[in-house]
Amino acid sequence: MLALGVATAGMGRPPELPAVPPGDALAFRLMRYGSQIGTHAMAFQRLSDGLDVHIAVQVLVKFGPIPFVRYTHNNLESWRGGSLAALAAQTDRNGTALHMRAWRSQPGLEVEGSGAARYVAPPNALPTTYWNPRMLDGPMIGTQDGMLVRPKVSEIGIERIPLANGATIPTRHYTLRGALNLDLFYDLNDVWAGMSFTVADGSRINYERL
Repeated sequence: MLALGVATAGMGRPPELPAVPPGDALAFRLMRYGSQIGTHAMAFQRLSDGLDVHIAVQVLVKFGPIPFVRYTHNNLESWRGGSLAALAAQTDRNGTALHMRAWRSQPGLEVEGSGAARYVAPPNALPTTYWNPRMLDGPMIGTQDGMLVRPKVSEIGIERIPLANGATIPTRHYTLRGALNLDLFYDLNDVWAGMSFTVADGSRINYERL
């Protein structure tokens, strides 16, 4: 479907694993109307038998001194033997608790969550953690509530986007429409570079890589 060409050489890991960003970390600031409203940070822990990815998202939007959007998300994604082995996430969305978990068993990757009864995910399904561009090649496992979604993915082309330091870089631009509605950007080394989406009040949230 998509020829993403994920680089694997010289990373000191099995070629089946997705490429780890330089420095074993990836972080973004979340911007709304030109102001920062949150952060999205990822730490990659290389192990002898695989990879763990620790993810933390924090968002706070205020109207004057009064908070009216609070969002936190914490996630642990584990890869073993070249495959996604487990996933566990907890989310607090304005006081509403969401959760999901996935684990590898004999039938395959089993998933359950606050938005989904237990099911076995399709073999090519990956979680919506966005850092791994292989996610675009199949169904997606929602990391808020476990729901399996199949958005339409389109490759738009090369586009320059801003980083948090004000520089711009060329990226590959993809759109996801349907079950998910957002724009994703990967740099020319297939490292996640940005994301944007519209929220309920009509404002646009832009991820700028730190």
